[in-house]
Amino acid sequence: MQPITPIQQHNQGSGPQPEPALPTLLKVKYTLIGLAGVGLWFALYRQLHAMAEYLVFSLLGMKAGSHLGEAVLFFFYDTPKVLMLLTLIVFAVGVLRSFFTPERTRKILAGKRESVGNVLAALLGIVTPFCSCSAVPLFIGFVTAGVPLGVTFSFLISAPMVNEVALVLLYGLLGWKVAAIYLSTGLLIAIFAGWTIGRLKMEDSIEDWVRELDGNAANIPDQNLTWVERFGHGKTAVRDIVGKVWIYVVAGIAVGAGIHGFVPEGFMASIMGKDVWWSVPTAVLIGIPMYSNAAGIVPVVQALLGKGAALGTVLAFMMSVIALSFPEMVILRKVLKPRLIAVFIGVVGAGIMLVGYLFNIII
Repeated sequence: MQPITPIQQHNQGSGPQPEPALPTLLKVKYTLIGLAGVGLWFALYRQLHAMAEYLVFSLLGMKAGSHLGEAVLFFFYDTPKVLMLLTLIVFAVGVLRSFFTPERTRKILAGKRESVGNVLAALLGIVTPFCSCSAVPLFIGFVTAGVPLGVTFSFLISAPMVNEVALVLLYGLLGWKVAAIYLSTGLLIAIFAGWTIGRLKMEDSIEDWVRELDGNAANIPDQNLTWVERFGHGKTAVRDIVGKVWIYVVAGIAVGAGIHGFVPEGFMASIMGKDVWWSVPTAVLIGIPMYSNAAGIVPVVQALLGKGAALGTVLAFMMSVIALSFPEMVILRKVLKPRLIAVFIGVVGAGIMLVGYLFNIII
């Protein structure tokens, strides 16, 4: 503890000081700004459909019920709706992520036994920053820190597949039930696929240079951030995430609008319906080589469902695109031998197909 200087002693004895009140004033200021912003957000959000209809049918003069009119309405309503939802939730998750950095996640998972570790890793994957480019450094950090291989895979499956972008888009476009189904099944796939890979004891299929690295899982200092700094993390998350994915959102909604307006009702049921037994594995096989993210694929999913595609088939397609993307497999090849990559694709793909068939049966 630093000694008190004479000047500080003088200030302490000269009555109340304004400085201690400054943090309280800042808290009140940020609280009022936050409440006003949230109120404005909800007021605008509730008027989006009416505003889109006015724009399309009154200002642009398009005919309600026409193929083009419905497609354009779909685009002008869903685009601001999704971007507004995305901004709000990404900001909140950005604040939450200030408590769960990748380093802290690694520290939490290090030493955890499998089963418990698989569940914890899958849950942490939801709130930990992740992209395909970070797969290799995260994998190396986890393995060298003593995190079991199966637990590491539970995280690597959950992080890209069950993230806030996917959940926000599903909620905004398809409702909370579909979002909850996706969340629960995605977590189950991550948990059981990681557990299965852990049971196979394939540590020898990690590239030798990775296993020879010094763990140095040492002391990772905890971050003691103020709330102003945490809100700064939220703003940064909005800039980084929404700033990068908005173009995919717009492109995906444009494709979805085309399907919504011009594809005949029931057409997709003939190739992606629940009665077509081969639709689920075909959807998975088509999804694996595709390169997209949740922002680009969810609007397409919404349109497919609206035209008769089965929920299970569409979920299987979406999960394979996000969790088994070809670029991520290429990146993981730097640290994994082909045998383990093949097992990873097989186990996760089987889990996704099981989910697809299950939901086609019960829904």
